[in-house]
Amino acid sequence: MRDGIAFAHRGVPVVALLTEDFSPQGDFVARAYGMPDVPRVLLPHPVAGTGLEAMRGVARKICPAVLAALKGEVVGRIRPETVAPVAAAV
Repeated sequence: MRDGIAFAHRGVPVVALLTEDFSPQGDFVARAYGMPDVPRVLLPHPVAGTGLEAMRGVARKICPAVLAALKGEVVGRIRPETVAPVAAAV
């Protein structure tokens, strides 16, 4: 969270990735550093140790939210299911 905020303060587009269990801490840090709208995409908890296929599934699920956040279309805490899927490239 703090690294993402440091980059955001410098004008670099950022998206912090947080598991759902740590989203309250991410919200607190974002507010404490004066950047409550810094994009934070929530991941299921736990992610680590769940296996390669599970990690790929999480990546597929959050990709549209990360892209939307980088484009400035969504801010703050973002649940991936609230962002429309990106059309597949042909």
